[in-house]
Amino acid sequence: MKLYYLPGACPLACHIALEWIGKPYDIHAVSRDELKQPAFLAMNPLGAVPVLQDEGMTLTQSSAILEYLAEKNPEANLLGKTLQERAQTRRWLAFVNADIHRNFGVMFGVQRYADQEATQAEVRAKTGEIIQKLFSLADQQLADRPWLTGTRSVADAYLYVVMRWAHIMKIDLSGQTHLNAFFTRMEQDPAVQAALRAEGLSKE
Repeated sequence: MKLYYLPGACPLACHIALEWIGKPYDIHAVSRDELKQPAFLAMNPLGAVPVLQDEGMTLTQSSAILEYLAEKNPEANLLGKTLQERAQTRRWLAFVNADIHRNFGVMFGVQRYADQEATQAEVRAKTGEIIQKLFSLADQQLADRPWLTGTRSVADAYLYVVMRWAHIMKIDLSGQTHLNAFFTRMEQDPAVQAALRAEGLSKE
């Protein structure tokens, strides 16, 4: 099993899940230039990470990879044991992927949406406000539980990664106490620390 990634990008969620699972795997860092080369495009024509190769299969898209890892390793209980639990995990996984991540995509690639610097700044500001509101929903969900669905899941790994992006983009989450407590717990998790070290992102 091999995971192709860019340090700190969304594959970090898959990387954390692999650490939680605790079975052997390989990782391969790629540069942004490599993403557009024929060898990588043969694996993912979109020229994007993550890419997971396992047992002759090539899989792309973070949410698909996270669900695959969870379903392949049910003993890790990263998706849920019952139909209802798995549905809730998929709900929050979709929320992080389709709502929060999508809006970060606008912020990171704002030049695709506006040419003028002033307009780009306005798009960033308005998108940042949307992201704040989205994070507030996760904060409410975490008010009475340590994890998004009550037990640790692949959705939590993804939420942690987009929270890292919020800090990088200086989105103010200071008032979201439950969310920030979640982030602190994740930062202290040995598996998270191992993934960060492997990607050269550790503060140590």
